[in-house]
Amino acid sequence: MYLVKTPRLIQNLFPNLKWSVPTTEQKVHLTFDDGPVPEVTTWVLDQLKAFNAKATFFCVGENVEKNPEIFERIIEEGHAVGNHTFNHLNGWSSDNIKYFHNIRKCARLVNSKLFRPPYGRIKSKQTQFLQRHYDIVMWSLLSGDFDPKLSKEMCLENVVSNLSPGSIVVFHDSVKAFDKLQYVLPKTLEYMQLMNYQSEAIKESPDSKSIKLSA
Repeated sequence: MYLVKTPRLIQNLFPNLKWSVPTTEQKVHLTFDDGPVPEVTTWVLDQLKAFNAKATFFCVGENVEKNPEIFERIIEEGHAVGNHTFNHLNGWSSDNIKYFHNIRKCARLVNSKLFRPPYGRIKSKQTQFLQRHYDIVMWSLLSGDFDPKLSKEMCLENVVSNLSPGSIVVFHDSVKAFDKLQYVLPKTLEYMQLMNYQSEAIKESPDSKSIKLSA
């Protein structure tokens, strides 16, 4: 069970998490979780380049380690990167110290102050510690591309019917999501172009600090 659009109530309950980017302009923020993955991430980069769109990639450390050339391409083409833990850990079921060290392990490969917890699952104590070092980026809109029960048409409808200025939208550059992504992403970019939306990378807060943990 998940919510396609994050209710304002939830956003207000957790104001220290980044759910959207306030703006009066036609700007949105496409994000991609779980890569970099051969063929999938490179295809995503080709699509973004074709529409002159910038995005934010929340990378799993072990995938960066396996595919450093794809990671470098993400950066070279002007996109932002964020930390998504080294092994895609679920914060709810992880010991706090183990979780922090896993993030630190990813941080050795992904130099970013942006962090997104896998599955959006993070405990209060984890949030309290990490927000001193990271911008914890959640989302206002889930495409649902990870959901095997959801059709690609419904996945597209989730995005285009709920997109608004400042939206942070979640896609996944993973093998699991690729079938839907091949349908949804180009059509989303076409819709954005039609509606004069511009996709920008998420910027780090100027006062956020790099995490400091012992090895």
